[in-house]
Amino acid sequence: MTSRLDGPLKVTGQAKYGADNNFPGMVYGYVVLSTIAHGEIEDMDVTAAKSAPGVLGVYTPFDPLELRKPSSPVFGETWVPLQDREVTYYGQPIGFVVAGTFEQARDAALLIEVTYHARPALTSLPDGLASAEPAPSNEDITVLADDVESIEDALGASPVVVEATYRTATQNHAAMEPHSAVAVWDAGGLTVYSGNQGSDLQAGELAVALGLEGSSVRALNPFVGGAFGGKARTSAPAFLAAAVAKALGRPVKAALTREQVFTATATRAATVQKISLGADAGGTLIALRHDSWCSTPADRSFVEPTSHGTSREWYATQNLSISQQIVPLNIPPTTYMRAPGEAPGSFALESAIDELAVALNMDPIELRLRNNSIAPPGKDLQWSSKHLDECFQLGAERFGWANRSPRGRADGDWLVGMGVATAMFPALRFPATVEITLHEDDTAVVATSGSDPGTGLLTVLALVGAESLAIPADRITPKLGDSALPSGGMSGGSTGTASAGSAVMIAATEVIDALLALTSSPGAPFEGAELSYEDGRVLAEDGRVMTFGEVLRAVGRSSISATGSSAPGEELTKHSFSSFGAQFCEVRVHKWTRETRLSRMLGVFDCGRIINEKAARSQAIGGMIWGVSAALHEALEIEESGRLANADFAGYLVPVNADIPDVDVHFVKYPDTLHNAVGAKGLGEIGAVGMAAAVANAVYNATSIRVRHIPITIEDLLD
Repeated sequence: MTSRLDGPLKVTGQAKYGADNNFPGMVYGYVVLSTIAHGEIEDMDVTAAKSAPGVLGVYTPFDPLELRKPSSPVFGETWVPLQDREVTYYGQPIGFVVAGTFEQARDAALLIEVTYHARPALTSLPDGLASAEPAPSNEDITVLADDVESIEDALGASPVVVEATYRTATQNHAAMEPHSAVAVWDAGGLTVYSGNQGSDLQAGELAVALGLEGSSVRALNPFVGGAFGGKARTSAPAFLAAAVAKALGRPVKAALTREQVFTATATRAATVQKISLGADAGGTLIALRHDSWCSTPADRSFVEPTSHGTSREWYATQNLSISQQIVPLNIPPTTYMRAPGEAPGSFALESAIDELAVALNMDPIELRLRNNSIAPPGKDLQWSSKHLDECFQLGAERFGWANRSPRGRADGDWLVGMGVATAMFPALRFPATVEITLHEDDTAVVATSGSDPGTGLLTVLALVGAESLAIPADRITPKLGDSALPSGGMSGGSTGTASAGSAVMIAATEVIDALLALTSSPGAPFEGAELSYEDGRVLAEDGRVMTFGEVLRAVGRSSISATGSSAPGEELTKHSFSSFGAQFCEVRVHKWTRETRLSRMLGVFDCGRIINEKAARSQAIGGMIWGVSAALHEALEIEESGRLANADFAGYLVPVNADIPDVDVHFVKYPDTLHNAVGAKGLGEIGAVGMAAAVANAVYNATSIRVRHIPITIEDLLD
């Protein structure tokens, strides 16, 4: 198995993240946050702060930095701090203090006295359900059989009906690397070092915000300490550091504290989901209704598409109705978070499927296979490839599913149960461009601006580049995380391998063609000859052979380059695309304390061709642990005032080593070249899908207590 190329740098501390960059004359910024959830800032007394030791500048909506709001077709309008006095959530950035040291800036920020005109704030999703609005980006969808007039009629005619409401908590991305930025201006313009999911996208937003030409801004993020969707957009520290660096003419470093990350960035929305399933006595679905509500910030800028991300596509059914509504609240922004929509949506759908299996007295795997879809309901486009049945069959064998009892079993003082769930996540591609450069020393560089926030893309570039050029991987130098490189777009949606990998293959073809043309050009070693390329060598029809490095040296060139671009296209009119998986887990619930312990996990995934087995397993395991975290640990508690009660790693619970047993991962390896030339489908996010439901289903199997919200706590399991 291939190890991550960046692994040694990371584990030895040599990898340089955004905040690790230091420059002569650098100063430090500290972000000031609001202490109300809704209202207007009437005044900010900054007199004491300005006179504090080391302070160089204090910026507020009353003395703002000049910044414009960027807008893009991907994200819409991006919020920029300090541009008005409106406060819409507790912990909103409202000021910025710059001083000679971080401690001086922090201490001065504490001296600022803020006066507010507070307005009533709505911070609870249950309390806001009465004011729910249709989701602007998700139309309600109804698919009915020819002889059925409504979904209510379809459910009413179903011999077996299960109906329940499920709830998921607000979550934070909690990446190891807090959001930060170091901004430096010179004669060439602005350079920003900041962990981000797309360096060229960040550079573009900063250019618009500062009124600059795109060529005047360079964003660098060769290493990103976790993102999960939370670093897709430019953060407040990056906007503020860039603007102040220009104003002061000095490098500026700004980093959020761990507590500030929980409010001044974005979160996963909380959800309420009502599901109704109707089936015949044999388990065939007749009707599926999935109505969802999610929290959204006051500007209504994001929708967590729980119903549209799951029930719209997962199961064959004759009648389908899905709806999505939003509940605007005075809470921190909500945004994409690993498997957005699918992760919380699968908890509800897969819990409901388990409840239907119990009502039918049917094995949960058999029920799922019986309703296996060949295409999303109501669509004519069949799945390009789907081996979900094999995932369940292999998983059942490896996990010992045949030994599962419908009522669980006892092991001393522990109640033991097994649970299962389907996992699906769309197989996507984003536009990407890659440049390949062949060098005279017989090495090659594969470069794109895309980022690697822990996904392993750097290693994928080397492996796909080596395969495409037919040379050993150790002769490939991959480069990314630099907006000056060809645009790789955003690292998100589990698209990196399919997007960048496809572009690598095209770039390789282009650079090989350019090499052959150069080799046969007038005055070149094989002038006028018919040529071919094999294993890093140019072959003439008369048997002469030269490596590409030898060719370049012979013609006096140090290198030759070409780019390749890839984007989704005609395939979208022919097929539907998804990754698939089967999640298995075993839990142990203590008879007396009701403590829940995970004892075994298995994920079997159909994600097309696996480029790097080692990294793929790591991604799947990480996602599965994320699902366990959602099921048993994670919940961001928002008080009525809008203050976050547990905005730190002491109170915001995530699993530690002792919470996670050995995890088994298996891939069924069927390349999907209908999706892309590489044959790979996304696997970074699917690991988080379905696992929370599998845990809840295992808890039910062990205890006969059905918990319809996550995280599951001891109190939920008390008799």
